[in-house]
Amino acid sequence: MAKRRSRLAGDFRLRKLLRNIHKTMDNEIKPEMVASAEKVLATMRELIPKDTGAAAAALAVFVSKSGLDAQVGLRGKRDNRRFFYLRFIEYGTKGYSGSMYRRADSNAVGGEHTNNRDKSKMGGKRNTLRARETKNKSDGTNFFGKYPDIPARPAHPWLRPALDVNREFVRANLARAINKTLKRASQGG
Repeated sequence: MAKRRSRLAGDFRLRKLLRNIHKTMDNEIKPEMVASAEKVLATMRELIPKDTGAAAAALAVFVSKSGLDAQVGLRGKRDNRRFFYLRFIEYGTKGYSGSMYRRADSNAVGGEHTNNRDKSKMGGKRNTLRARETKNKSDGTNFFGKYPDIPARPAHPWLRPALDVNREFVRANLARAINKTLKRASQGG
């Protein structure tokens, strides 16, 4: 998904002007952006559900040299892979019912059928080539059987509320910093 910025042409002109000012003089935008990002990060760490606390500790802040862009949250491929489950905590899960995949004749030998779905109605060459037996589902320590029932998990949002709580604080501080920087630049430094 592509990054999306404001559609207003004035926004691009303002960003270009602020970048040029950053090259010629110290601006007050970067310290305010760092302070705002740190405040959002602190709120995120308060709101995130903690089991071991490792995910909360992995959250970080990055602010660009010009101070016009900031990123708050998981940074880097390693952390994104390690803490992939944070999206499931944020948005919740749908759940899974293995009973919908049980065959009608599953009460036959052994109580469970070996195929994950009823392939008796599937015909054609592809089905005969791709018909594989179902493997038991396990996470290494627990056995879930051939058809586990996984309950739905409710959402515990922490990312969006952290942004919503601090939105007015961030807007006010950044507007003040931009105004001070533009005023100093117009007066010659």
